[in-house]
Amino acid sequence: MSFRAIPAAVDLPAVEHSILKFWRDNSIFEKTVAAREGAPTWTFYEGPPTANGMPGTHHIEARVFKDLFPRFHTMKGKQVTRKAGWDCHGLPVEIAVEKELGFSGKGDIEKYGIAPFNIWNRSL
Repeated sequence: MSFRAIPAAVDLPAVEHSILKFWRDNSIFEKTVAAREGAPTWTFYEGPPTANGMPGTHHIEARVFKDLFPRFHTMKGKQVTRKAGWDCHGLPVEIAVEKELGFSGKGDIEKYGIAPFNIWNRSL
């Protein structure tokens, strides 16, 4: 195997985009999942980002761990099941949306329409 020289000034965003394109074009993620069919499983329940409060460095740290642990267990040969969207923040967000829209309960949500209410919920 030969290695190409790395320039002293590296355009890291360009390198990242080329790697992501390679992974996308070659279905690398899907192949890592398929290659572990039948292996011992490890399940990761990923909660959604909290919709209330200002973003901070702790959000970056959480994303790193949410990526690191599934990759670690995948590299150890386990079939990692990622369950995204497990919601532990729904009620506080729903209450904030109700206040923003001036609602006072379930009846107001039903009159407004559940689908439009859920769309409004995601916009917070």
